[in-house]
This record gives sequence, structure tokens and C-alpha cells, in this order.
Amino acid sequence: MTQLSIKNMVCPRCVTAVTGVLQSLGYDVTQVNIGNATVTDDLTAQQLDTLDAHLRKIGFELLRDEDDALVERIKTAVIFLSRRDDGEPVKLSDELSAALKTDYKQLSALFSAHEHRTIEKFFIVHKVEHVKELLDYGQLTVSEIAYRTGYSSVAHLSRQFKQVTGLTPSQYRAARPQRGPITSL
Repeated sequence: MTQLSIKNMVCPRCVTAVTGVLQSLGYDVTQVNIGNATVTDDLTAQQLDTLDAHLRKIGFELLRDEDDALVERIKTAVIFLSRRDDGEPVKLSDELSAALKTDYKQLSALFSAHEHRTIEKFFIVHKVEHVKELLDYGQLTVSEIAYRTGYSSVAHLSRQFKQVTGLTPSQYRAARPQRGPITSL
């Protein structure tokens, strides 16, 4: 059995794409999740190189270094947390430590060394991306978006949004065509 860590997987379509690559190479796939996969085969170094080449063709990368794999797991967890819509603020340090079963100081130091930015900055960028999606659909007010995404106030959301995009949420919304309703809200 081989556990694989895969870079750049961020959504269910990525899972489908990676599953397709593994199956096309004839591997018996046990499971594929965002950031990792398990196959029943014991893969040789040459097979791993071939798999990596196929994954790179579609924008992914096989991670063989433990630190690289942990950084990718941090990214996956942060992206998941940045998309929460339950109205609760995210306590990043506690939630990442629990999810990855590692001390937050270790996670933070490793992430900063590899990515040259903090976990918090990475989180804010992805949270703002989620807010942009919600603004694009036009179903919620900025106030409702701030509440759902765990911001303490509209002013706090607006400050972070402007830091990342250069625009306020209202300016962003006015400049973009609406996409239409979404059903997952």
C-alpha cells in the first residue's frame, strides 16, 4: 500500500482528476481526498516518477518530502477553514493544531519557512476569495456575508478585503457582473 501526498489539490474536481490519473496508470485506488491518495500497490521509485510526470501535466505535483507534505496539509486545512459559512470565528491556531495533531508553533514555523508568508496571511487571502465568490452571486448583503464568514463586523471585513484586493466589498460588487443564484447557501 502506498500513501501519496499531492500538491495543488483544492476541490472535488481535483479529486476526480487525480483519481483518473491513478486509474489510467492501472493502480488500485483505495481513496483520494484533497491533498492525498492511497493505492493498494507498493509503488517503485520509477512508478512514482511516472505518476509525478502525469500529475504535473494537469497541474499537480507528487510530494515526497515530509515537510512539503505537511505544508500542503496545512494549506488544505486552511482553505477548508476559510470557506466556513457557519458564522463562527475561526480560531486558526487551535483548529489547525487539532486537525493536524501538531503544535501550532511548529506548523507556523514550517509554513513560514516554506511559503515565505504566515499561515494567517494565507488564511486571509483565501477567506477574501470566498467573500468575493459570495459577493459575485449577489444573494447576500455585505453585512450578511460578514456574519456568515465569521467577521466581527462589516468594518473588519471591509478592512481585510481592501488590504487584499485594493477595493471595498461594495466597490468590488459594483465592478463585477453578478453570476446568479447559488443553491448551497
